Amino acid sequence: MKILDRYILSALVVATLMGVSLLSLVLVLGNVFKQLLDLLINHDVPLQTVFAFVAFLLPFSMTFTIPWGFLTALLLVFGRLSADNELLAMRSMGISFTRICVPVLFSALFLAGICLWINLEVAPKAEQAVMDNLYKIATSNPSSFFQTDEVSEDFPDRRVYVGSREGNKLKNLLVFELGQGHLSKVVFAKEGYISLDKAHSALLLELQDAFLEERDDKDPTDVTKIHQGIAMKSGTFPMSLKKLFEQRMRWRHLNSYCLGELFAEIKKKTPQELALKVELNKRFSVSLATIAFALIAVPLGITAHRKETSVGFALSFVIAFSYFFFIIIADTFRSNPHAYPILLIWLPNIIFTSLGVFLFRRLVKN
Repeated sequence: MKILDRYILSALVVATLMGVSLLSLVLVLGNVFKQLLDLLINHDVPLQTVFAFVAFLLPFSMTFTIPWGFLTALLLVFGRLSADNELLAMRSMGISFTRICVPVLFSALFLAGICLWINLEVAPKAEQAVMDNLYKIATSNPSSFFQTDEVSEDFPDRRVYVGSREGNKLKNLLVFELGQGHLSKVVFAKEGYISLDKAHSALLLELQDAFLEERDDKDPTDVTKIHQGIAMKSGTFPMSLKKLFEQRMRWRHLNSYCLGELFAEIKKKTPQELALKVELNKRFSVSLATIAFALIAVPLGITAHRKETSVGFALSFVIAFSYFFFIIIADTFRSNPHAYPILLIWLPNIIFTSLGVFLFRRLVKN
């Protein structure tokens, strides 16, 4: 039996590694271009940075690709075993289907543990690293915040329009200062220079030949009280990066919370409590997908009785797409208590596990 277990395990390991590698490559490259497209076009991003992003995005993609790759491996391996009559030979030796599938069960549990570790600790930290590096890339090249003939909205209290850019030299600028949700000042300048003040975590915009108009502090919406024609030969406008980072942290995505942080936030009883609980349950639910996929893939692989890879890939795509699509739809109701989102997030596991148990029992009886 040890020889049989090693034979099935080795086939599953090879097929799973190939499936996970291929699927991860596709998902990671898609995410890299999604996250970095603007930076690749508008900023000078070094090649090593792109590779770093690939490394950071890999754990997040593996939360999906490990279950999917394992599902594909099961369909391919058991489809081939069935087509080559190897399963029939094992049965003729008195080995039951349940005993044949023992390596599958241990593999599913082992991969579920890996997925749980990735979902709870590795992927959230990688998500944080991705967001931190996105801002490090931008701040390493201060002029990258400003593009030709565009309005920069990266700063909470300012909007900056730049007519053209040559290195750190900006021409034909319009600077709109915002105060308490209202426009408080507009500055026009023929040219300016941008530099980084690391000591105060700020960008310094030095304007030349500028003039400005100010709104009234007490009634900024009254255009009759605008003070116009204020000229200055040169002036420096600091733009705090600290405010930019603080704004970013306020909108921190739930994907970036580790297990301890999720529990800590849930204890605070914030308005996000339900969403946090759904996020926590989603990570456990998705991690256990390998078990649900194992139960449903073995009977389907044997029933298909085909060793062509196209059949296995087609079946795996339909099953995985249905499962993860249901998870995504359930996740959209995370803030709606009337939809019972915690139950919804577990529903795909309940459905696929129940269907897998039914198919497996029918296979054993036959």
